[in-house]
Amino acid sequence: MAGTSSGVVAALTAAAVGVVGVLAYQASATVPPGLGGRASASAAPGAPAAKAPRDRRHPTALPNSSGTGERVVYSVDDDRVWLVSERGRVERTFKVNPGTVDPPVGTYWVTSRSKAVTGTDGLPIEHVVRFTTTKDGSAIGFSAVTARRATEPPDPTVRTGGIRETRRDGDAMWNFATIGVKVVVIR
Repeated sequence: MAGTSSGVVAALTAAAVGVVGVLAYQASATVPPGLGGRASASAAPGAPAAKAPRDRRHPTALPNSSGTGERVVYSVDDDRVWLVSERGRVERTFKVNPGTVDPPVGTYWVTSRSKAVTGTDGLPIEHVVRFTTTKDGSAIGFSAVTARRATEPPDPTVRTGGIRETRRDGDAMWNFATIGVKVVVIR
């Protein structure tokens, strides 16, 4: 009887491991490319990225060549963000204060979020939406400072990838940019 029980347990264990393996494979097959935080291939490494065309009469208009579908568009040259619906309609646009580390131009996906933490500059922040990490480990993402010093420029001696928003804009980003939402970084 002991031999039969151990055989049943071994068979059930093997079946469970097989099911977990199949589910893991199916889950990995449905992850959008780049969700791991790396930029998609959009330009040769080290090549300067061209600035996306702008409408000179409407400087806050969504730049051409900023992707399609639901996405967050971030211009590192203009320090501006656009929240774009699935149909390509701009839901909101606003200015931001970049950190000392800019993300490379490319396409990313939101990989993690935190309701409230302390930023690398020591300031309390909320509604943190991260989309990539630099080679040296600096997280790049959007956040809103909850302290009074929110409008001060970042300390240039501190490496921070925090792209700072107002609290109202941070609320909008938090509600829009859930895990897996595309983030397009342009010049």
